[in-house]
Amino acid sequence: MFRRFAASAVDKAQLATLHSELMNTHEAKVVVEAALLTAEQPLSMPDLRRLLNDELNADTVRVLLDQLRSDWNGRGLELVALASGWRFQSAPAMRHYLDRLNPERPPRYSRAVMETLAIIAYRQPVTRGDIEDVRGVTVSSSVIKTLEERGWIEVVGHREVPGRPALFSTTREFLDDLGLRSLAELPALQESTGDVPAELELQLVEAHYATRSEQVPPVVFKPAPPAIDVSLSPTASLPMS
Repeated sequence: MFRRFAASAVDKAQLATLHSELMNTHEAKVVVEAALLTAEQPLSMPDLRRLLNDELNADTVRVLLDQLRSDWNGRGLELVALASGWRFQSAPAMRHYLDRLNPERPPRYSRAVMETLAIIAYRQPVTRGDIEDVRGVTVSSSVIKTLEERGWIEVVGHREVPGRPALFSTTREFLDDLGLRSLAELPALQESTGDVPAELELQLVEAHYATRSEQVPPVVFKPAPPAIDVSLSPTASLPMS
């Protein structure tokens, strides 16, 4: 009898502990959801673990994120993973309605800006000389300035040759604005033509909406970019123009 009572007491203690852990996990999920809904920038895994005082490991946090993504599936918002972390953004189907609130036309980027960005994205790191070799024309300082001010490219070093020219690469902000987690998700570059992929051009236009939310602080709901075929051809080249 005593053994059965002891065993029963242990079972109840284990159940109580399990219940407590489940409650803690549920509370953590609520906290993560609130933080993501009110964050102005994507939250990385270190951010989320710091939010939870490092009480949950990365694997557990990923499970919570997957659960949240499932919870919001089919609603007006969706949880997505980007290069800088996780964020909530409007579902693509909501774009038609949300644009009624801000019927602003996105900026049009010149062919020089588009081609320069594409060369940097697919061949990085590159120098201005590399870009000029591919395009066949001089790269205007205004083009580089436009991309730097947009936060899409940055200097990541210098090539060890005479003059030590700056090496340019794309930024995490570039990936975030395009709704990508890594360069491997860039649309495929057609080696037969070498043209800037139409999907990339569309995403660059869509990126305007992804940052327009700073006009509506403090809660940020960023529109989603269109779905693309994920492929990267790091060795592909663009045509001379």
